[in-house]
Amino acid sequence: MTHKRKVKFLFVFFFSISCLFAQSKKYTIHTVAFYNFENLFDTINDPSTNDDEWTPAGVQNWTKEKYQQKLKNLSIVLSDIGTPENPNAPTIIGGSEIENRGVLEDLIKEPKLLKFDYGIIHFDSPDKRGIDVALLYQKKNFKPTSYSNIPLYIFKNKEAIKEDEKEETENEEVKIKPQNNRVFTRDQLLVTGYLDGEEISIIVNHWPSRSGGEKASSKFREEAGKLNRRIIDSLQRINPNAKVITMGDLNDGPYNKSVKEALGAKAKKADVPEFGVYNPFEEMFYKGMGTLAFRDSWDIFDQIIISKSLIDPDFDSFKFWKAGIFNRSYLIQTSGKYKGYPLRHTLTEVGFSDHFPVYIYLIKEMHL
Repeated sequence: MTHKRKVKFLFVFFFSISCLFAQSKKYTIHTVAFYNFENLFDTINDPSTNDDEWTPAGVQNWTKEKYQQKLKNLSIVLSDIGTPENPNAPTIIGGSEIENRGVLEDLIKEPKLLKFDYGIIHFDSPDKRGIDVALLYQKKNFKPTSYSNIPLYIFKNKEAIKEDEKEETENEEVKIKPQNNRVFTRDQLLVTGYLDGEEISIIVNHWPSRSGGEKASSKFREEAGKLNRRIIDSLQRINPNAKVITMGDLNDGPYNKSVKEALGAKAKKADVPEFGVYNPFEEMFYKGMGTLAFRDSWDIFDQIIISKSLIDPDFDSFKFWKAGIFNRSYLIQTSGKYKGYPLRHTLTEVGFSDHFPVYIYLIKEMHL
């Protein structure tokens, strides 16, 4: 970071926080973001997944040139998220709809991102399309200590699972039988590490889609919410003060049962119980904001939800400051049937994504 850039950072952030707290304090700031990359596929056909349409011979006519443009577009967005409050790119980025580790390696080599020296944490999921979740992190600030992919076991014919198998499912060691009709979806990625010396855990999600209808598929996302809750519980049993961030494309809004009941997220900080979680995106939804649109109706499927330990009112360690939806004008369709929607890929234009990214700021008071 140049001296000029450092001075700009201190001025912008110092000014914002001084207005907020009506006193002169300086804070360290980190942006944590999530983005659904929407079909980040390379051009190579993988015979083990349903990626045929995202090849030069497929219906998307997905050429090397289009792939390179997609990487460039995504890198512009990722380098921009969280500005101007924090001129640095996000320290931590969760992503979804990622074909493999290779596309992430290509992405972080883009000129807009290369200088931030991102590391990658990625596992292949059993999703039939071959899309996964992953975490990118700036190596200078975040040091991973452990990471794992936790499978989500859901079934079309759940009544076929015996009681003893349900117990095994909760312990993530279920025996799959043909009659159970397992629905193969994305794993949940758990990463624990140190953010400037403070331990924090991140869960990256892409919950089951609404294929077959919202009501019929709701039970799958509720199971995803329950798994998320179990992961958080396990972290809090080890450390009652564990700082946990769960983020992702949940394919449900903040008001749905998967988020409100299965995960137990609260819309107001004052309502968050001990070991509970806070969802800053619920109030945004009721204000008419959104991360994606369908038939001119906006919703917030992309959310970042945090444990109570991150909303305590002191800033002696990293705590939540505020959240946002990154919807800059260049990410918005300006004409046609989908005017105002996120500018996504079409057969004639390589866009960005059909989702807007979301982000939160973590801040800590600097004692000089």
